[in-house]
Amino acid sequence: MSEAVATKKKINWAEEAWQLLLLALAVLAVHTAVAKPFYIPSGSMLPGLLVGDRLIVSKYPYGYSYLSPSLNVLPKMDGRLFGSLPERGDIVVLKSPIAQDDWIKRVIGLPGDTVQMKDGQLWLNGQPVPKLKLADTVMKVTPNSDCATMIDAQYRVITPDGTAECHLPTYRETLPGGRTYTVLDLANLPQDNTEPVIVPEGHVFLMGDNRDNSEDSRFPAEVGGLGLLPVENIVGRAEFTTFSLDGSTSLNPVTWVTALRDRWFLSLRDN
Repeated sequence: MSEAVATKKKINWAEEAWQLLLLALAVLAVHTAVAKPFYIPSGSMLPGLLVGDRLIVSKYPYGYSYLSPSLNVLPKMDGRLFGSLPERGDIVVLKSPIAQDDWIKRVIGLPGDTVQMKDGQLWLNGQPVPKLKLADTVMKVTPNSDCATMIDAQYRVITPDGTAECHLPTYRETLPGGRTYTVLDLANLPQDNTEPVIVPEGHVFLMGDNRDNSEDSRFPAEVGGLGLLPVENIVGRAEFTTFSLDGSTSLNPVTWVTALRDRWFLSLRDN
């Protein structure tokens, strides 16, 4: 064997580092300008979104704000670049006004709209939003969806085969323009009755579909809600799920498969 063949080619570490940097910048650019993944951490958007759902959020539909970059490096600025308002009914990911962490809610009110809750029914611009009772949502009790809160527990049942389920009262709302989706109404709580609020310019009114388990625009940001959210706090539009886990994963690789739910690539533009 010749000495040329036997001698290993030396690694150019500077070139390798440069290639890794370019790859990281490309990923960051896509994450900032095109789309990013998101994980559903709570049940505030039940029944359409379950705890453990993974989904894709598109960044470009509403333009870009100082919160669009994946790294929060820009100073606070009002408005959006190439901006447009979401549509009523869109599911959006946003930055909360106080903690600046990511939340997910549904757009209910646009600038100029008057939003109110009366006895658990949504009113928009002085008119009740149609609310149709549907069959209960039957949700299997899993480690990340235990149906054990003070409100949920009353709907927990044990089936004849010993399986625990949650049977949740479900309704269909239809917004002006025809956008329709399902919501939960689990109890009579103070947030079921609110004063009428006019959404100011440059803001939106957001609500969770799980109406009795959602901190949203019905609550001021100072007490843990969202208040009337500035449009620049919207990160992007939820597009579709990628996969979902029920919370039962462990170090055992088998559970990585058994924990999967049948929730592949569900569109979030149609619910």
